[in-house]
Amino acid sequence: MNDATYTDAELAELDSIAREIDIDAPAERVWDLIARPGWYINDGTVEAEPDLRYEGDVAVVTDPTGEFRFRTVQLDKPRYAAFRWLGTPFRDVSEGTLVEFWVQERAGGGVTLRVLESGFSGLSEDPAVWLKEREGNDRGWTQELAAAKTFVESRADGGS
Repeated sequence: MNDATYTDAELAELDSIAREIDIDAPAERVWDLIARPGWYINDGTVEAEPDLRYEGDVAVVTDPTGEFRFRTVQLDKPRYAAFRWLGTPFRDVSEGTLVEFWVQERAGGGVTLRVLESGFSGLSEDPAVWLKEREGNDRGWTQELAAAKTFVESRADGGS
């Protein structure tokens, strides 16, 4: 992917990742997860009690690969949450990608959880650099939404 030459229009389209998944749970239960900064920092299984601390208005999630930083942009319970992904163990930036979540109720029950991560081109002036990071996240969001579904649906009895 990184060795290809892209047109400006193709690069603009690659600047974001959009995914969605249906979850058989009420919006409030999904909200409890998505309102937590960096819930998607894991090895494919959402942590019920992650290593999360705050430094001022920045949430810091620590996992075996290092520290990941997030700033909450907006929370609109129970429908929308947005976070700015700041520095990671792999890059140190003051303003990284924007990660947005939407929770939409489905007819017949449950919800659709949508994610949009945008702003990859702002990570580097060199498209090869930001396309490489995007590639990992592109695969990652499919895995993380599946992990969210498993985590939220396993709490059907109200467990935490």
